[in-house]
Amino acid sequence: MVKLSHIETEQKNERTKNIDLLTTKEVLQLMNDEDKKVAGAVEKELPHIAEAVEMIHEKIVSGGRLIYCGCGTSGRLGILDAVECPPTFGTDPQLIQGLIAGGKDAIIKAVEGAEDNFDLGAEDLRAIQLSHNDVLVGIAASGRTPYVLGAMTYANSIGAKTISLTCSPRTQLNTLADVAIVPLPGAEVITGSTRLKSGTAQKMVLNMLSTAVMIKLGKVYGNLMVDVKASNEKLVERTVSIVRSVTGVEDALARNTLEKCGYSAKTAIVMIMCHMVVDDAEKALMEADGHISRVIEASKAAHIE
Repeated sequence: MVKLSHIETEQKNERTKNIDLLTTKEVLQLMNDEDKKVAGAVEKELPHIAEAVEMIHEKIVSGGRLIYCGCGTSGRLGILDAVECPPTFGTDPQLIQGLIAGGKDAIIKAVEGAEDNFDLGAEDLRAIQLSHNDVLVGIAASGRTPYVLGAMTYANSIGAKTISLTCSPRTQLNTLADVAIVPLPGAEVITGSTRLKSGTAQKMVLNMLSTAVMIKLGKVYGNLMVDVKASNEKLVERTVSIVRSVTGVEDALARNTLEKCGYSAKTAIVMIMCHMVVDDAEKALMEADGHISRVIEASKAAHIE
C-alpha cells in the first residue's frame, strides 16, 4: 500500500495554508482560483478519455454494460452519473450501474471499513454477474483503495475491460487498467479533502464518458437529448420542445404526434420529418441503430431516387 504522504491528492497546498485566517470572500476566491485548474487538468487527459469512450461504446454495442465502482465521494459520483442516464438518454437502468463500497447505505452515510475490504469489490461484481462483455471503471482519487483494487483485479481475471479514474500518477490502480485516466488538479484546498478538486475532476470525466458514449449511440440529435424519458411534467414539456425545435411544427401537432408514439421524441421527429406512421418510424430507427440523422438521410436519398 502506497503511503498517503507519497500520494498527489494528500499533498499540502501552500497557497491555502492560511485559509483559516481569511475573510469569507477571500476563502471563496481562493477556492474558485483552485477550481479553475481542474478543467485544464482534465483537458490533458482527453486522449485517454477518448480511448475509454471508444472502448465503452464498442462493448455496449456488443451487448455489454458500463459499471462504475468506488468508495465514498468517488463511489457516489459514479452512482450519480449512472442514475442520470435512464431519464436523460432513455437507457435501461441495468446498462450503466454504479457500485459503492458498503452498498446503498453508504450513499448517504459512511460504512466503516468497507473501502478497506479487497475481497468485497470482487463480491459486488459477482453479485451483478460482471462478464467479459462489460467495462469496469474503477474510481479512486488516491488510486490505492482496496475495494476498488479488488474489483479491478477481479474484472481483469475474467477478461472484462477496465478503466481507472484517479488523480494520482504511479498508483497500483492505474497499472491494473487497460486505460488509465489521471487528471492532476493538484493539492486540495483542504489537505486530503478529495471531494473538492479531485471530485470535480472525476465528475467532469464521468460526464464525458457517459455523454460521449450516448452521442455515439444515437441518443443525441444535434445537441438535443432525443431519447429523454417523459416521466414527469417537466420532461413532457421538454420532449414537446425538442420535437418542435427539430421539426418546426406547431405545439398542437408536436403533442398529437407524441401521443401517437408514446411520447418518444425520437420517433415523433422521424414521423414528422419523414412523413411516416409510428410503426414505420420505429422500424426505420431500429434499422439505423437509433440514429435520427441516418433515417433522415436515407429518406432524402429515397425521395431523390
